[in-house]
This record gives sequence, C-alpha cells and structure tokens, in this order.
Amino acid sequence: MRNSLQIPLVSYQVSGEYAQIKAASQNGWIDEKNTVLESMLAMKRAGADLIVTYFAKDIAKFLREES
Repeated sequence: MRNSLQIPLVSYQVSGEYAQIKAASQNGWIDEKNTVLESMLAMKRAGADLIVTYFAKDIAKFLREES
C-alpha cells in the first residue's frame, strides 16, 4: 500500500497514548525512553513520512543524550 501512495503519509499519537505511556513510566511499569522510541520506530517502519507526537521535546532530549 505505501508504495502506491503519491502523497506523504502522516502518523500521529493521540493524547491518550501519551498519557498511558507517561503514567506507566511514572509507576515504574515501563521504561519511558525505550517505549517512546520503539513507538516512533514502529510508525516509521509502517511507512510514515511524518510523525506528529506529544513526545517531540522528549525525543529531542533522548537523542541529544545519545550523541
């Protein structure tokens, strides 16, 4: 399907997903950084040209820490 589209494919996270990841992280149930980055990678693998997310500032921080 992705190869047949002639327009950019956009993926986004809804506020509920953001809230669930934040809450689970604060309770120590998941690792926030790994969960967020895996979520972004899944969207990219699915063919997203652009990803809209409430985690944008967090992702920028995570990537700065790694470099």
